[in-house]
Amino acid sequence: MSSTNWPKTWGNTVSEVVHNWTEVSEALFVAGASTSVWQCGRGEPVVCLHGVPASAFLYRKLLPALEQQGMHGIAFDFPGLGLADRPIEFDYSWTSLSGWAEEAVNALGLDRFHLVVHDIGGPIGFDLIRRIPDRIKSLTVLNTLVRVANFSRPWTMEPFSWRVIGPLYVACTVGPALEMLMRHQGVQTPVPSAELRAYEKLLKRGDDGDAFLRIMRGFELTQEYEDRILPPLRNRKFPAQIIWGENDPALTLKKHAPLVQEALGLDSVMALPGKHFLPEDCPQEIARAVAKLVGSVK
Repeated sequence: MSSTNWPKTWGNTVSEVVHNWTEVSEALFVAGASTSVWQCGRGEPVVCLHGVPASAFLYRKLLPALEQQGMHGIAFDFPGLGLADRPIEFDYSWTSLSGWAEEAVNALGLDRFHLVVHDIGGPIGFDLIRRIPDRIKSLTVLNTLVRVANFSRPWTMEPFSWRVIGPLYVACTVGPALEMLMRHQGVQTPVPSAELRAYEKLLKRGDDGDAFLRIMRGFELTQEYEDRILPPLRNRKFPAQIIWGENDPALTLKKHAPLVQEALGLDSVMALPGKHFLPEDCPQEIARAVAKLVGSVK
């Protein structure tokens, strides 16, 4: 699909935004939990993995920007988020989600592809690299974590992982509250309120956020997981880059970017004027950087 078929604006109300976003999606049937996928353009495929409390909606600006750079932008919702299925019996751990992501790219018919990861899409994507290292052509990392064994969730996200408090906390995270949180930690550009509040509707769709809470409790903050994902990153045969929102108060540039830099063995980090949800603030800059990296692949 070309982004020329997407609406000029996503809408003035949350319902309009969610409806218009749904209208440009395609069904993707994956074993265990089917989902929706969004695609823009032709050329080199670039798969974008999202984190929490987001969905593929995070990439609605980046996908057409990738298309403008001559690439094929692809994003799908992880199980339990956005328009994806939310089976109660599904294993929402990072290990399970990385295995599911492998099935998703298989269902898309992708042989080799470029990868963009953000937030917990990072550790999930790093485990995907472990599974299929020869199918990854390049890696672009946005505001994520890699030293998971010693990672502490930001104070705004930690309560979601608590079994008793979590459901109450997610119930209180209604449109205005999530918008306030997003503006404080997530975005610094003037994203319309209806679009920020759409994140909440996509988060809680159909189950009041129960699957999201399962994901939050499924974080594998262990040395075992860290030891599993680090060697494939160090031994990779493809180029990588790090792009960071320099004003991210959750995963700060000063503390967290160097950890990813060390894991990838890179000399530098590209800092952009944005917060945690960098694809909201700097989609064009990210797309240009991805195009440059893609162009370096032989």
